[in-house]
Amino acid sequence: MILSKNAQEMKAHAGTFDFILDTIAADHDINAYLGMLSLDGNLTLVGAPETPLQVSAFALLFGRKSLSGSLIGGIKETQEMLDFCGKHNITSDVEIIPIQKINEAYERLVKSDVKYRFSIDMASLKS
Repeated sequence: MILSKNAQEMKAHAGTFDFILDTIAADHDINAYLGMLSLDGNLTLVGAPETPLQVSAFALLFGRKSLSGSLIGGIKETQEMLDFCGKHNITSDVEIIPIQKINEAYERLVKSDVKYRFSIDMASLKS
């Protein structure tokens, strides 16, 4: 795991990724992530920031990198993606919360006190 706010970690892993799935829906420096890609690497956007991202042509040209985008697919595509992730041991870091703590989670978001994304435990809806 690499913390993108840590410049040393980002530099140490520059040019090492074949693929990056960018889920960030807020303004961010996409060029920093393009720098993480290896030769012929691809960064696919699924997050949609409110304002256009500033992409450096050189970040794409050097290293023959590509930038693509995708909307979230339907149930079939989502299942295929989950199966692929399971087969290749691709995981994500999330903080699982019960629905009863949704207000607390929102307050933490406002304070930027969240390291990962929140996922709601759907079983807590029955409680």
